[in-house]
Amino acid sequence: MVKVGVVGASGYTGLELVKMLTSHPGFELTYLATTQGDTLIESLHPSLEGVITMPVEKADVNGVLNACDLVFLALPHKASMGFAKGLLENGLKVVDLSADYRLQLDTYEENYCPHEDKEHLDEAVYALIEYYREELKGTDLAAGPGCYPTATLLGILPFIPYLDTSAPLFVDAKSGVSGAGKKLSETTHFVTVNDNIFAYNPLKHRHAPEISEKIEKVHGVKMHVNFVPHLIPATRGELVSVYATLKADIDPLMVLKEHYANDPFIRIRDKPVDIKSTAGTHFCDIYAAKNGNALFVSSAIDNLLRGASSQALAAANLMCGYEEGMGIPVIAYVP
Repeated sequence: MVKVGVVGASGYTGLELVKMLTSHPGFELTYLATTQGDTLIESLHPSLEGVITMPVEKADVNGVLNACDLVFLALPHKASMGFAKGLLENGLKVVDLSADYRLQLDTYEENYCPHEDKEHLDEAVYALIEYYREELKGTDLAAGPGCYPTATLLGILPFIPYLDTSAPLFVDAKSGVSGAGKKLSETTHFVTVNDNIFAYNPLKHRHAPEISEKIEKVHGVKMHVNFVPHLIPATRGELVSVYATLKADIDPLMVLKEHYANDPFIRIRDKPVDIKSTAGTHFCDIYAAKNGNALFVSSAIDNLLRGASSQALAAANLMCGYEEGMGIPVIAYVP
């Protein structure tokens, strides 16, 4: 059994990790921590009452090193890299759910802050499973993609060779409120979100450069990405629609089916996708259609699972020699 911990166990993604790890056949959950500590996990998350009882420590590098072989960091950016550095220097395997290791240095510092662990940045493997599966098997540092980039990239990457890459991509993205995390803000208040939908940071959101960077990494072409996220009155789920310009006459669904033929957690749909069908699962559902040279691609994921925690667990599975789907839920939750 591989001993694992979760630092940042108080958040939504931390909860999802704990829920999966409690019954994982290859991982033993040995350490839980937050910035405060001094509580029990079932006190932080009452849904875990009767499922697991375990102390939550104050996050400490030595505590992790003494208790774990691998740790998940469900921390905000900047906090994560400061913590990860000491772990990596001592040979621990790290799966980071923040933005701190998922971007190139110049992209990161332009959109976030000065990087504090440049020496390990180049060692990180971007944990978009279908594209970096083999690389993840040999790394000690996995960098979880953002939820919006996950849904966008899984949808559009198969089509890049068939696109007019001089034309921009337009990405219309919608996410449940849990994607904003637990911290309350004016835009996530019930009175604001209920019976409402609105865009935020249109054309300026920092997931746009992440999408652009990874398209270039996979296909070697630069594309301008116009990205507009929206908040919808739902707890979880994410729907992304991408609009692009084709340079070739293709059958979009056939392209998807051939490209993902050997990927068990990608489902190609024959009609437009929805968020309820992927809620509570690791699946990404994708649909595509064209009208002349106009391409429409739509993908749906659970933002907390495929967009964060279950993708992190799949990466950890691969890093430890397990099947990528071990311990990951596949049955959709329908409220």
